[in-house]
Amino acid sequence: MIQRIYPRALGGAAGLSVLALGVLLYVGIGRLGLTLAPSLLLVLCTVPLYLAASIAFGAARRRGRRIGDYPLSLALPSATYFGAFFVVPTVFLAVFAVASTTGYGVIHYGFSLDAFRTALGSVYREAFFRTLRMAAVGTVLTALVGYPLAYWIARYAPARRKGLLVALILLPFLTSFLARTLAMLLILSDSFVAWHVLKTLHLIGDPPHLADTTTAVQIGLVYNYLPLFILPVFAALERMDWSLVNAAQDLGASGFTAFREITLRLTAPGLLAGVLLVFIPMMGEYVIPFILGGGRVDMAGNLITRSFLEVSNYPVGSAAALLMMGALAVFLAVYIVLSVRSEEQYGA
Repeated sequence: MIQRIYPRALGGAAGLSVLALGVLLYVGIGRLGLTLAPSLLLVLCTVPLYLAASIAFGAARRRGRRIGDYPLSLALPSATYFGAFFVVPTVFLAVFAVASTTGYGVIHYGFSLDAFRTALGSVYREAFFRTLRMAAVGTVLTALVGYPLAYWIARYAPARRKGLLVALILLPFLTSFLARTLAMLLILSDSFVAWHVLKTLHLIGDPPHLADTTTAVQIGLVYNYLPLFILPVFAALERMDWSLVNAAQDLGASGFTAFREITLRLTAPGLLAGVLLVFIPMMGEYVIPFILGGGRVDMAGNLITRSFLEVSNYPVGSAAALLMMGALAVFLAVYIVLSVRSEEQYGA
């Protein structure tokens, strides 16, 4: 038992030591006034350390030594990516969040909670609740549009055309996210040709003036993230045994009852996965409100981006980003609980 725990404890201590050394190096060089040079230096130091650890684990396995019960070599590529592009940037945010500014873009490294107090102020708090409301509404609208479409493709579409229909759903991802949003801006503008055609046919009066409004941002959120919801729901529906629905209807259940008691429950994991894939990026969105909202609809991502790029207030931006990550972690924990519960209850 001790032989199994010792390598893990040693590896954990080594990782924490390297992280602490990186933080000290980051803060020390940052005090010299080299702005973002510590970030580059820490990344350049971190990646070789991960590679060295990979080589060391591989050599240990070749010599027949066991590093715990789980083959860490299988998890090493993902752990390397996770550490280099998530853990290290998160450490940067944490160091910035407890720092303070002494001028425009001048950072004094230390321990101060002033940035968190500012990030919890009325401006950021209102932006967070606005973002939460728009992400929730966008997720519900995406589910109302995407679930029926995925249901129709999985159950009623001809088998030889399902692949084509799924490819058409994925087709927007072949273009840039920014290009799709700009295209939606042209469609929602008052000068779009369709509005003039409808007005000429006396079907509408004046154009609806959707550009630079919250409605435009909401439409853009649903449009851009709809495929992310459809794919996991379609995968769950494709694995369903439709004879269960037919049997329920033969036994006297209505179509809605069979859907609620069988289809919806068996596809709950796919539905929850789709909701998660849509809700989390909507919470961090800043491109869509910037373009379709015309700078008039600020979400939390816009304020965080402005703190970094325009105001150069890295501590406040980092504190707001960490608070946002903490809030999203709560939603992620709820998703995990619901997903595990659905698997235990329905075996889906």
